[in-house]
Amino acid sequence: METAATPPKKRFQPIQLGATSTTGASSAADEGKLDSVMDALKPLQVLLGRWKGNARKALLDQPEWVWDLTTDPRQPALVIKSPDGKYIREGRLTFQIDDQTYRLTTTDAEGITRSWKGNFTREVQDVAGDDDKLQRTYKLEFVESPLVASDEVWKLALSQQDNNRYLIELDRQRGAGTFVRVDTVNTQREGTSFALSDSDYGDKECIISQGLGTISVAYKGQSYWVCCTGCKSAFEDDPERWLAKLAERKKTN
Repeated sequence: METAATPPKKRFQPIQLGATSTTGASSAADEGKLDSVMDALKPLQVLLGRWKGNARKALLDQPEWVWDLTTDPRQPALVIKSPDGKYIREGRLTFQIDDQTYRLTTTDAEGITRSWKGNFTREVQDVAGDDDKLQRTYKLEFVESPLVASDEVWKLALSQQDNNRYLIELDRQRGAGTFVRVDTVNTQREGTSFALSDSDYGDKECIISQGLGTISVAYKGQSYWVCCTGCKSAFEDDPERWLAKLAERKKTN
């Protein structure tokens, strides 16, 4: 097993607490934490959207990934839902600031919930493809943290092959044995190709994630773009919050 690499420190900036009151300081700290978690997850935004997957031991898998910024506003996550998935029916992927690790929680077709901790074993890279478009690759590897005592431990890896294809690699260790491959889910993007830009998305930048906007939302007569239904829900829940963040970004750019 490859040694897990620590995410580049440059992704995480010190939280600036400008408020003088306890409430203001707490609010600023919450916003700082949200920004740091989102910064760690943004390289994984290539997962957003609908996919089709197939595996040797599983029927057709049709997962969809979206942002979730409303379940726990201080701990944003990328969530996956796949009604027919064998290995993952529902999953929540986030980043833990205190120990700088990615955390994944999954529930499979049998209703078994697993908790995972991991990090990159192959760092995020954007490489020009045959058409000169940037293609994102990485490998994010997790090891199960069993919720109850068990004689087996699972390992799961998200291996991004390019913008429109990723693998879910599943391995299992029994007792003191070695990890053995159980299955690999080969997942292909459904529908529109993901556009990865080496600069920005211009007018179609998501107001929340700065990813590629695919859905238009409106507030006070103005239109904005969001990248997924999760960001749409977050914007509609508190548009002033995200407009304030947009204004702050414009100040620093």
